[in-house]
Amino acid sequence: HEDGGFSYLCDDGIWDTYRGMHPLQLILEPKAHRDTVESYLRMYKESGWLPRFPRLSGNVPCMIGHHTVSILAESAGKGVDFDLELAYEAAYKNATQRTMLPWKDGEADELTKCYHENGYFPGLEEDEEETCDRVHDFENRQCVAVTIEQAYDDWCVAQLAFAVGREKEGNYFLERSLKYKQLYDASIGFFHPRKIDGEFTKVYNPKFCGGQGGRMYYAENNAYIYNFAAQHDMEGTMALFGGKEEMAAKLDNLYVEQYDGVLKSTFLMQYPDATGLMGQFCMGNEPSFHIPYLYNHCGQAWKTQRKIQELIDLWFTDSPLGICGDEDGGAMSAFLAFSAMGFYPVCPGSGEYVLGAPYFKKMTLHLENGKDVVITALEQSDVNRYVGTLKVNGVEYGKNYVNHTDLLGGMKMDYTMQPQPNQQRGTTAEAAPYSFSKEY
Repeated sequence: HEDGGFSYLCDDGIWDTYRGMHPLQLILEPKAHRDTVESYLRMYKESGWLPRFPRLSGNVPCMIGHHTVSILAESAGKGVDFDLELAYEAAYKNATQRTMLPWKDGEADELTKCYHENGYFPGLEEDEEETCDRVHDFENRQCVAVTIEQAYDDWCVAQLAFAVGREKEGNYFLERSLKYKQLYDASIGFFHPRKIDGEFTKVYNPKFCGGQGGRMYYAENNAYIYNFAAQHDMEGTMALFGGKEEMAAKLDNLYVEQYDGVLKSTFLMQYPDATGLMGQFCMGNEPSFHIPYLYNHCGQAWKTQRKIQELIDLWFTDSPLGICGDEDGGAMSAFLAFSAMGFYPVCPGSGEYVLGAPYFKKMTLHLENGKDVVITALEQSDVNRYVGTLKVNGVEYGKNYVNHTDLLGGMKMDYTMQPQPNQQRGTTAEAAPYSFSKEY
């Protein structure tokens, strides 16, 4: 076969890697990332679908969501040169014709059509017999997780639609990306599965729901993690919770919430993938990765700074046990690499990196374009964990994020670290990172 000048790449667990590994590769190895994009578009041309988990044997429909559209939207927004029309064609087909069933592939089924028509993927009561013969016997419907992750994918499809001038279709997918809110049950403070008739399930425990791995309703985690899963719309999520203070309180509680009288080992028997636990937060599973950065949306950036460094200290050690979950194709290492630098792509496709605090005194990235990103925090220590001030290219910087375009232009980030939090820094509305509802 002719490769068209691009390496043909596979073996990628995209549910895991779209969150951090691909954005990191786009910074460090943009040419290799271009090969990845071209490979996945070629797979679409050859098979009729974008890959979900491309393997040597072909595409494997692992996990949930069609997150290759995130890689495409992220690449388009960051200036990668590829066939945008083909990418949008593929993304549009994914979003309108392909099944959303976990661990299944092919044309849309009746459950997927419920999402198309009503904006949510339907569930069942826990003791109710399955009605759709295409549902995976073990993986089940994962209906709340599918709804929220597909909402993010819809936002990504919208970004591609705008990139090729399809304003009407872009606005349609933006509207659809907000419908995840229909599953939020304010009476309990959690997302709650709805049945196909629109009613919430009658019996529901957000902590111990959905059987093994929560798979009736969630993907390897419970409602505590998926409360924060709408990466594209933290402003909208915050509004569901009641505002900034309420969201910050939910984040605080996440790290201390216990197991309702059962042993931690009993909890892990139900959620074996929820490793690296700190309360209900699980450092060892990918849907958690962006959560510590969300304090930046609440005007409490100092809590992100402290929490990220605690997590690195606790779960990423230089020992045989120095990784707290499945590496999953570079996903865990990418979280560490980003977080050590002091920023993370909370919403791939937005073009922003949300700030934490650097873990080392000095780091330098030598970019392929010849520019350098130099990050200094000379006072950083086990005591000085909080950002006192930040200057970017010599100018005082008050935002809680940096842009990819600025990063590629070469950037000097000079932190002054201190032992007490600076609770005044990054508290204005302008300082908050991207959120769809804020912009729309």
